[in-house]
Amino acid sequence: MKFGVVVFPGSNCDRDMQDALQYDLGQEVVMLWHKDTDLPGFTTDDCIVLPGGFSYGDYLRCGAIARFSPIMQSVTRFANDGGKVFGVCNGFQVLCESHLLPGALLRNANQQFISKNVFLRGAGDNGRALKIPIAHGEGRYYADEKTLDELEANGQVIYRYSDESGVIGAGSANPNGSLRDIAGICNKTRNVFGMMPHPERACSEALGNIDGKTVLRTLFIDAAKPSVTRKAGMVSPEGPLVLRP
Repeated sequence: MKFGVVVFPGSNCDRDMQDALQYDLGQEVVMLWHKDTDLPGFTTDDCIVLPGGFSYGDYLRCGAIARFSPIMQSVTRFANDGGKVFGVCNGFQVLCESHLLPGALLRNANQQFISKNVFLRGAGDNGRALKIPIAHGEGRYYADEKTLDELEANGQVIYRYSDESGVIGAGSANPNGSLRDIAGICNKTRNVFGMMPHPERACSEALGNIDGKTVLRTLFIDAAKPSVTRKAGMVSPEGPLVLRP
């Protein structure tokens, strides 16, 4: 598998992603400029990454202008043909603005930028909470009830916020007010993924946390393993969330 990391004006996590994939995980990485109009050398076995940052200064809305970058036409075609696409933070916002993923990312519930480690349950967690950093001001996932129910029914919620012990729906564990504690989702065909937390910032032993490797390996590098189909938990109107194998 080869990874292509898109660089938009205002991206600031593109090199973090390159470093994590190339040096911490030993993957081939190609940097892609936002004005590129095609994806030469990439096949549907590869993955295009939309990194975090503040594309086009987050003017209008986060990701609203990046959606119209020349390369996004190629990324959309690539996704529609079955190629893997991964959006992190601002990249997740771009995917929602591009309608490659449902819903939207709204201003955090506390109206403040939040930068800290949080805990997640979901794909590849092996029964424990994963510690992954966040850094965003507009990370509150929102969708209408019909869309949320469809995401649940189809197993498209790949990560949810939890507390350190792995309990979902526990008080302040949700840092931004995302509906149903959603931290990351995928599309129905499970080839387009988006999440607000930054796994690329948790891949180095030098940083004291390599849980991000688990995320990247589970979703992409080792995607053939059964763990990738693990659902992040179902919302029960009668009680707490229960994780399903």
